[in-house]
Amino acid sequence: MTKALVLLLPSVLLTASVDGRTQDVTFSSRVEAVRVDVLVTRNGRPVPALGPADFEIRDNDVPQQIDLVSVERIPLNLVLALDMSDSVAGNRLDQLRAAGRTILAGLRPEDKAAVVTFSHEVRLGTVLTHDLTLARSALERVSGAGSTSLIDGTYAGIQLGESDAGRALLIIFSDGLDTASWLSAEKVLDAVKRSDVVAYSVAVRSPAKPDFLRDVTSLTGGRLFEVETTDNLEAVFGGILQEYRQRYLVSYTPRGVVREGWHKLDVRVRSGGIVKARPGYQS
Repeated sequence: MTKALVLLLPSVLLTASVDGRTQDVTFSSRVEAVRVDVLVTRNGRPVPALGPADFEIRDNDVPQQIDLVSVERIPLNLVLALDMSDSVAGNRLDQLRAAGRTILAGLRPEDKAAVVTFSHEVRLGTVLTHDLTLARSALERVSGAGSTSLIDGTYAGIQLGESDAGRALLIIFSDGLDTASWLSAEKVLDAVKRSDVVAYSVAVRSPAKPDFLRDVTSLTGGRLFEVETTDNLEAVFGGILQEYRQRYLVSYTPRGVVREGWHKLDVRVRSGGIVKARPGYQS
């Protein structure tokens, strides 16, 4: 069966053969500086006012000199990657639109937003833009129909997040498992390992386990939310943005480690606390 991939993104090659056999994907190389998005909590609350001296980072077990710690005011690139398969229709679609409008309302003038949807096709609603009316219009135009290209849609969201400067937050919503992607989970997870995007996923609970979304969120240092229904989706989306605003962006230039290959990261706070960050990166 022919599967269309309706998505135009700069600096990425997405070519699908008509019979779905082609899986050649070009990924970009990592730059020298490493950025790590870090959430620090103590007694369930985010820990404020931390600086470079408060953090310890080991890259492949080698202590690193932290160059910069920033929080909150760095412009945000928000990407919404939304399931638009035929099971997302009626009331569920209305609730998803409302959740999207809520999180867009929480953005600041310096932030940008993009919308990508996936069913049997991946469609670009809007590229990253300061004009949030374009993102809102993209939400209003969507409708639920077809099967689910969750893996392809996630890859598109990652690439959108990487397409401009700033911190990138990807929110993936899906109410089912992948049934139509031409990219493999392994290929996309490899791209995730090379990305600075932080992914939060919201999955409607079902007998099938959302293993792919769990892997994506774990590798990026984000979180997976499993919800029973979409009745409270606005609060979930709003809570994700609020939590992300309280994360630290820690930057360092790797020293004493071989550049190529998988780099295991160990991020700690000297004063103690629960640290949530990506487990490593691929160079």
